[in-house]
Amino acid sequence: MTTEVTPPDTAPSTSASPTVRHVWTRSRGVVLALVLLMAAAVVIASVRSTSQHGMLDPRSADPNGSRAIAELLDDRGVSTRLVTTLDEARAATGSGTTLLVAVPDLLTDRQQTELRTATRTSGGRTVLLAPDSPSIGTLAPGVRADRARSPHSTLTPQCDLPAARSAGTADTGGIRYRTTDPDADTCYPSDGLPSLVRLPAPEGGGDTIVLGARSIFFNDRLDERGNASLALQLLGSRPHLVWYLPSLSDDALTENGERGFLDLLPSGWLWGTLQLFVAGALAALWRARRLGPLVPERLPVAIRASETVEGRARLYRKANARDRASAALRSTTRTRLALLVGIPLAQAHAPEALLPALSTHLDNHADGQALHALLFGPPPGDDASLTALADQLDALEREVRRP
Repeated sequence: MTTEVTPPDTAPSTSASPTVRHVWTRSRGVVLALVLLMAAAVVIASVRSTSQHGMLDPRSADPNGSRAIAELLDDRGVSTRLVTTLDEARAATGSGTTLLVAVPDLLTDRQQTELRTATRTSGGRTVLLAPDSPSIGTLAPGVRADRARSPHSTLTPQCDLPAARSAGTADTGGIRYRTTDPDADTCYPSDGLPSLVRLPAPEGGGDTIVLGARSIFFNDRLDERGNASLALQLLGSRPHLVWYLPSLSDDALTENGERGFLDLLPSGWLWGTLQLFVAGALAALWRARRLGPLVPERLPVAIRASETVEGRARLYRKANARDRASAALRSTTRTRLALLVGIPLAQAHAPEALLPALSTHLDNHADGQALHALLFGPPPGDDASLTALADQLDALEREVRRP
C-alpha cells in the first residue's frame, strides 16, 4: 500500500479539463448581461448629454440654450458677459449690472454666503433661476421654496410689478415660493403661491428676483406667449448683464471648504444606494443556502475506487502520517472482523469483546498478546513496518474467513 505506483504517460485522465467551448457556455450569460449594461449606459449618457448640452448657456443655439435672449439684449444695448467662477461674479457686481445666477443650487454654502454679501448692497439686480431649498434661504432671505411644484406651466401675472404686467401670460410655472417680506412683489401665482418674487434690497436701490422656472430663457420657448418680454425686462433693466454659470472647476470649491465625492452627490442618490444595499442583503438572506440533511449529488466525473485508495495513500506518505494510516487500516479491519465473528459493531473496537471472539475462530495456538499488538498496538516506526502491518492484517482476515 505504501509503494507509489507511477502511471504511464499515456494513462487517461480521470478529470475533464474545461475547454474553450465549456468556458464560453458557462460565462456567456454574464458576458451578455455586461454588454447590455454597457450599451444601456452609453445610450443613457448620450441622451442625457445631448439634452443637457449648452443648457442656459448664452453662447448656445441648442433648444435649451440661451443665445436668443443674449442677442435680443445686445440689440437693445445690453452687454452680456459669461462667467463661471465666484470671484468673477463678485467682481462684476455693481449698480449698473444685472447678475443672473443660472443654477443657484450648484453653489456651496460658503459660495452662497459670499455671493449674497457681494450683492446685498451692490445696488444692482440679482436674478435667481429656480433656486430650491439648498440655496434659497441664503441667497434670498425671507423666501423659502414650497415642496409641491406648480401644476400649471403657463400662468398670469396677477400683480402690480410693471415687468410682469407688461409681459402678461408666461411659462413661469415651476417652483412656488413662500415669503415673509412685506415689501416683496409676488407674481404668477399658482394655487395661491407665487412663482416669481421680487425682493427690494434694504439699501443701495437694488433688488433680487426669484423665478421658479428656467424655460422662459430657452431658445425654443422664448417666442411663446410673453416669455421674451418678461425675460428682456428682468435682464435688461441695467446696461450690463453678468451671466453666472457655476462650474466645478471653480477654485472656490476647494478653498477652505474642500468637498469630497460623496458631498457632490445629491442626497437622493445616497438614500437610493442605501436602499439597494438593504434590498440586496434581504435577497441574499432569502436565497441563502439553508442548513439541512445531506443530499446525494452526482459527481461530474466517475473515479475508480483504486485511484481513491492510491491517492489517499500518497497523501499519507507525503505527510509521513504512518500513525493515521495504521489507525485507518486497523479500524477497518476490526470492523470487518466484528461482522465475521458475530459481535455488535459498537463493540468492534473494544479489545475485551473482540479478542476472545477472534480466538474461537482461530487455531488453539493463537497468541492473545500478538492479536492485541496487531489490532490495537502502537503505530509502526517506518514504511516497511507499515507494509508488514498491512500484510499481517490481511492475513488475519483471510484466516478468519477460512471455513
